[in-house]
Amino acid sequence: MKKKIIYRLLILFMLSGLPFSLLAQQHHLSDAHATKEAKALYAYINDMFGKKTLSGQMSSYWGFDEINYVHNITGKYPAIKGFDFIQSSLNDSVVKGAIQWWKDGGIPTIMWHWGAPGIGEGYPNSKKEIDITKCFQKGTVEYDSFWTELKTKADLLERLQKANVPVLWRPFHELNGNWFWWGKQGPDNFKHLWITMYDYFVKDRKLNNLIWVLCYTTEPDSAWYPGDKYVDIAGADTYNNGDSSMPFMYKAVKAITGNRVPIAYHECGVPPDPDKCFKDGAMWSWWMEWHTNFIRNVDTVYLKHVYNNDLIITRDEVPDIMKVYGKK
Repeated sequence: MKKKIIYRLLILFMLSGLPFSLLAQQHHLSDAHATKEAKALYAYINDMFGKKTLSGQMSSYWGFDEINYVHNITGKYPAIKGFDFIQSSLNDSVVKGAIQWWKDGGIPTIMWHWGAPGIGEGYPNSKKEIDITKCFQKGTVEYDSFWTELKTKADLLERLQKANVPVLWRPFHELNGNWFWWGKQGPDNFKHLWITMYDYFVKDRKLNNLIWVLCYTTEPDSAWYPGDKYVDIAGADTYNNGDSSMPFMYKAVKAITGNRVPIAYHECGVPPDPDKCFKDGAMWSWWMEWHTNFIRNVDTVYLKHVYNNDLIITRDEVPDIMKVYGKK
């Protein structure tokens, strides 16, 4: 088994065309004042990037337990559990769930299906269009809603920081699509939103437990990139499973970020085949399978193959991150 892993790593190195010094490069969080937990988690993610892929599963609160479903089939828990600030009545559960997942040895990631400011919360409202410029014009309904929501989410994330929990923070996902309000009015408006949130959370609210994950659609575009000082991980997604490794998507992200940050497959309809990813030189940092019917529709034999593959990290294989990486 060890020889097999070493052989695969050597092949991956040769496919990359990179010198060992660059592959071993130490990456630093965009936040210079990051918490020790965020630094340790980021060090672990970077250490694994290019070697193995962290498994991930999005959770829901609609009567189906995706995490135990995966465990019952594969005998494994995902390394990463996904949460969503989609509904205010569920946000307390999101915070508590993220804290518990970290205590259990897993890694939490939180996204936000943000309902268009001034319209209301929930998935349908996240797809409605507003004039984004009004979010920055005092006296407008959009402005009041925008800043109220930012403060509310900052309060929630602050609870996680006080509990010493780092978060893979994944706002404004599928940013360059035209289906969510933040992606409907071009890259400049999007970048204004991203940088405003970053500055408010990091500089004003001192939320230093966040690892900022930038999430493209299937076709990453550099025009939408907010800048190196605002991004820690970049990724792309697709629910088209025609090519399970999606090397073109991986390479498109890499063309924008270079070797500066890990590259994630932040949402998928079927987990990418780890052997094919390795062969194609598309070793994603992590992937996250979508919830409810998406995970239920994944072939169970294939799911076992993925979760028990030696290229995939499951929760039981995640080390004590603070013990191993907390002093680096």
